[in-house]
Amino acid sequence: MCETHEMSIPARLSRRNGRPAAPVRIVHLGLGNFFRAHTCWYTEHAPDAVGWGIAAFSGRTATHVADLRAQDDVYTLMTQGRMNARFPDGPEYSTEIISALSNVHTAQDLQAWRGYFADPGVCLITSSITEGGYVRDAQGNLDLGVAAVQADVGALRADPAGAVVTTAPGKFIAGLLARRSAQAGPITFVPCDNVVSSGQMACTVVTQMAEAVDPGLSQWIKDNVGFISSMVDRITPNPTPADFQRVTELTGYADPAAVVTEPFTEWVLEGQFRTPRPAWEAAGAQFVDDIVPFEHRKLWLLNGAHSLMAYAGPLRGHETVQQAITDPVICAWVNQWWDEAGRHLPFSEGDVRAYRQALLDRFSNPAMIDVLSRIAADGSQKIPIRIVPTIRAELESGRSAQAGLRAVAAWVWHLRGRSTPVNDARQTEVLTLGEGSVEESVAKVLSFLGLDPDLFPDVTQLAQDLVGGAQQV
Repeated sequence: MCETHEMSIPARLSRRNGRPAAPVRIVHLGLGNFFRAHTCWYTEHAPDAVGWGIAAFSGRTATHVADLRAQDDVYTLMTQGRMNARFPDGPEYSTEIISALSNVHTAQDLQAWRGYFADPGVCLITSSITEGGYVRDAQGNLDLGVAAVQADVGALRADPAGAVVTTAPGKFIAGLLARRSAQAGPITFVPCDNVVSSGQMACTVVTQMAEAVDPGLSQWIKDNVGFISSMVDRITPNPTPADFQRVTELTGYADPAAVVTEPFTEWVLEGQFRTPRPAWEAAGAQFVDDIVPFEHRKLWLLNGAHSLMAYAGPLRGHETVQQAITDPVICAWVNQWWDEAGRHLPFSEGDVRAYRQALLDRFSNPAMIDVLSRIAADGSQKIPIRIVPTIRAELESGRSAQAGLRAVAAWVWHLRGRSTPVNDARQTEVLTLGEGSVEESVAKVLSFLGLDPDLFPDVTQLAQDLVGGAQQV
């Protein structure tokens, strides 16, 4: 006689596992893992969280929308690694339910997008769309030569209230046109991407898009819209199948929208809000008068090291940050880079040393499977702000800038197909940089980055050393 056994199917997460949905007062563009580990986390932990719901729209893809809708927009955040001061004796893995999302939408739901902007109760627009999402040119202005931007400008001129737009600047203007028409009052933008002076950057892009569509809107923006600069930091890799399984084992339910992250988190903000906001400072956010030093410290030390490892690590057979930083050669290169970049930060030697040690601890976290291919994306946007400023500062000080130039040389090999696959906002353009001989690639990359062509011999030698197995710094 054949026996049957019932399989244990994990329960599905739902709103009853968290707290009731709060009224939507924040609209976010870019429904990615980092946003859900960072902005949502700070909002969740604010003491007034019950009054601040977030409506989030996907970016390039509709990833996570269906899964989040199926579980009433709540999800699990799993922290990986030994806990910080809040949990000094905690386990290696800790989970919590995040209920900060009240609605999620696909990028194409422009009716809902306009509806939120027209709602006087909505106070804040946040975004995490990567450096490339703001569609800027090399000078930091809105790139009006991009076909998608031109299409959005034409569509918004022809039909301000119903145009189909696809770019982030186009969506911002579509929303602001709806808000002005509804006389819904002021609103504040809080961009959450790795860009120095991100508030000014967003102001420039939004204002220039407005001027191209409706010059009268730019004055309305000046009178009614605030722009906040923010520095964001929390390493958030893509979850692995093992991560999802661990969430189920720890919680008893399946969560295909789960997010994994590290214990460390930081958020620094600068600027005047035109509107109310959550009490993020009670959750650990810092409000400062000058954010630039914090942005440079993070961009140059953390993100710069990330980019160096992302392009040099695969040349030595590594796939993750943890593998790369525990390679003595890569670690020495990273430390040399930190020596160069740290000299140009307005922090004490002790502060920089402590920050470097904290980064080593974070990068070495064995629980974090942060793949280098994720970090390698959009190098055309990252290298100019993470690496190039330190190269220029070192050269102006009479030094060789070897570590920074090594990162450039590694990017050359990435563009030539010797590293992880190229995935870039300027894909067609950067792929041409990798064509021809190595020497031709080096010359083209130096020109692309606006670096002195006299650096050609140094970068060429470093490129040869990278694939020749050089072991010395």
